[in-house]
Amino acid sequence: MASIKLENVTKRFGSVTAVRGMNLEIRSGEFFCVLGPPGAGKTTTLRLIVGLERPDEGTVFIDGEPANDVHPGKRDIAMMFQNLALYPDKTVFDNIAYPLRERKMPKDEISRRVTEVAKKLYINHLLERKPAKLSGGERQRVALGRSLVRQPRAYLMDEPLANLDALLRLEMRVELKRIQQELQETLVYVTHDQVEAMSMADRIGVLNRGVLQQVDVPDAIYNYPANRFVATTVGSPPTNFASVRVQNSAGRLELVHSGFLACCGGSEDGVRVGIAGLKGNGPNIWLGIRPEDVHLSTERSTEACFPAKVSVVEPLGAETIIDVIVGEDILKAIVPPMQHVEEGQQVWVTFDGTRVHLFDPKTDARFYTSSAEEPLLASAP
Repeated sequence: MASIKLENVTKRFGSVTAVRGMNLEIRSGEFFCVLGPPGAGKTTTLRLIVGLERPDEGTVFIDGEPANDVHPGKRDIAMMFQNLALYPDKTVFDNIAYPLRERKMPKDEISRRVTEVAKKLYINHLLERKPAKLSGGERQRVALGRSLVRQPRAYLMDEPLANLDALLRLEMRVELKRIQQELQETLVYVTHDQVEAMSMADRIGVLNRGVLQQVDVPDAIYNYPANRFVATTVGSPPTNFASVRVQNSAGRLELVHSGFLACCGGSEDGVRVGIAGLKGNGPNIWLGIRPEDVHLSTERSTEACFPAKVSVVEPLGAETIIDVIVGEDILKAIVPPMQHVEEGQQVWVTFDGTRVHLFDPKTDARFYTSSAEEPLLASAP
């Protein structure tokens, strides 16, 4: 197992800065996911760790030792690429055994290790086949086996499941998590798929344009996003955002939208402190709420609700996604499949007042999240 640390690391390619001032610490034995859209700098981060790229600024540490000047072959880190890079003319056994033969290991030791890894990956019956005779998932396991058989200090994986269909991705996610838990080895996994990151990782680093946006456990990333980018990247459908105007009415703080009015049902101290910290950014802020925290009803059952018009209905079997027109915005709601509404129908919308976020309009940073003690309750304007 190895701990990995990037300290003020920057990497440029001409005028493009792929990684900017990155500070990241990956713990020994951790399953760490780097999540971000294409072009975020994810692959460059892996290449910096494994030594295929050298930082223009900053230092890469492996087990506390500076590694900038250490040759990739001496870092003892295995990297698994998206294209798998299997040798088509070699059998499964020979593909897995290749790194051991390069190290001039004894044949008995090579055979023992390959057989052991193949059993762990449930491909021991495929050792004499060639890649062309394997399914996508089987080829994925062979590439993984080639990394595991080396017994390196850490494993790096660059979107290894991207080319698989949905069912195989699901199967391989489970396998990767199982294997990492059995081995207790350091694994750094790059993906643009938030489901992969949320379901597998011990911690997630969200990356955008070479800048780390947030590093935390999956629950915290989801429930307390650091900014609007994180709130949009994690979650499907992404967080709803509505621009609201801050006003004081008879000493009461109100968030005014064209379709609703939100007020704090608690002490309001947290909201006031957060808004005061914006340093004069103006009266408008972003209110964010996830689709599963937007509830719809055909009747007005409480004062803390407001009217909306159904725009689009998307039935997905286990759930239904409904777009509703609220003032000048469209908000998405996730409702149970048995709740039926029709396009054009008027409905009443209720927010889960304990799960509303407020974001700075200039920096996009989250500065406040409501709670049971300080719920934000929305009603008709």
